[in-house]
Amino acid sequence: MPDLSKNPVENDTHLWLARGYSLVKETGNIADAALYSITVNNIGTTFGANAAHEIKAIIYRAFAVAEMNAPAGARGTFIPVGNNFDAFSAISKVLESSKLDVLIIDPYMDESTLTDFAIAAPENVSIRLLTDTADFKPSLEPAAKKWAQQYRSLRPLSIRLAPKKTLHDRAIFIDHTKAWMLTQSLKDFAKRSPAEIVRNDDSAELKIRAYEDIWTEAKEITLVV
Repeated sequence: MPDLSKNPVENDTHLWLARGYSLVKETGNIADAALYSITVNNIGTTFGANAAHEIKAIIYRAFAVAEMNAPAGARGTFIPVGNNFDAFSAISKVLESSKLDVLIIDPYMDESTLTDFAIAAPENVSIRLLTDTADFKPSLEPAAKKWAQQYRSLRPLSIRLAPKKTLHDRAIFIDHTKAWMLTQSLKDFAKRSPAEIVRNDDSAELKIRAYEDIWTEAKEITLVV
């Protein structure tokens, strides 16, 4: 969204506002489309601040409608930068859908995988974390040991380290059948740049099989003594 407070209004802002109108009109909400059209005329005037607020609200309503009408695999996948709660919510929805097993793959994994995300998986679902021998963060292992000591069989956890540079994806596999790909590591997800979590249906079986092979060969970290 451009800075709508600038006066005079720049050409790029006019173009953005026109595209916004097309989006709102496409949802079929005639009232919002009419209100948007009227409000746009106040951009660049003394009423510009109120107009910008109103336009933002209308755009967000349009996005909400578009998301509800999108295919299930595409909903809630784009996370704007700094939207930490949206990131948590989108990933939690994926984890909450698990019945048996979750495999999280992230070469740069740290404790936030457990403290911020894995807890969203239902009880009695096995949590497996696969990370890179060279690149995982030191905070992961002590957090995992505390998790194992507290939850034990209620939230079974296992961690394995793949050989250096073996892992190229950030991914979440659900119940050995569903694959979700992440554009960033969980520790940085949407913190400094926009991020996406996308359902991968076309190659899910191949990816899951490939990473299960890596899991089998990876070195296990002992969590409970």
